[in-house]
Amino acid sequence: MECISTLSQRVKDLKTDIKLQVALMGLALILSGGSAAQHAMHSQPADITGIAAKTETIPNDDSVLDLAPNELRFAFPSQVRLVKLTLRNESRDWIDISFRYDPEAADRFEWDLPVLPMATYYTADWAILSENDQLVRGSFSFAFGPRAEPPSLTREAEEMLMQMRHGDPSIREVASPRTQIIIDRDPPTFDPPFTIDLDEQKLNRNQ
Repeated sequence: MECISTLSQRVKDLKTDIKLQVALMGLALILSGGSAAQHAMHSQPADITGIAAKTETIPNDDSVLDLAPNELRFAFPSQVRLVKLTLRNESRDWIDISFRYDPEAADRFEWDLPVLPMATYYTADWAILSENDQLVRGSFSFAFGPRAEPPSLTREAEEMLMQMRHGDPSIREVASPRTQIIIDRDPPTFDPPFTIDLDEQKLNRNQ
């Protein structure tokens, strides 16, 4: 009886531990869901205003120029405040363009550039605040020189090269089983560990 009572108590303790673990897991899910909802509430989408799609730039996106540009131009569809403007090459080396924030809103901006060294292509990243203080980001790339190619083609070639070197991350490779090829050889024969002669057993019973 004492053993049965002890076993029953252990079962109750196990059930209590399981309930506690389930409750803790549920609490963790609630907290993670709440933080995710809070993050979704405070995070802003890339562009819900359509400003980025309607913005015109000089140089144009993915353009190839004969000479290096001496300025960047922006034409926005409405009055905005330009809060960020950076320029980098294909190796993500930043070019100092001495950008300074101007709180005055406008729909057109021009920014002088220093003499740009030769590079495969350049990318300008910008960010603005719209009339309702919505943060909108955008970027455009350009190349220049006698042997320049559109930046999109260069990036596509780089991605293909990376896939050739390291494989496509979206494809999962499974190793094929090892095979052995046998030429001009009979398949091996295996003797069973023992044999039973039923005829001999019948003869012994008759005797």
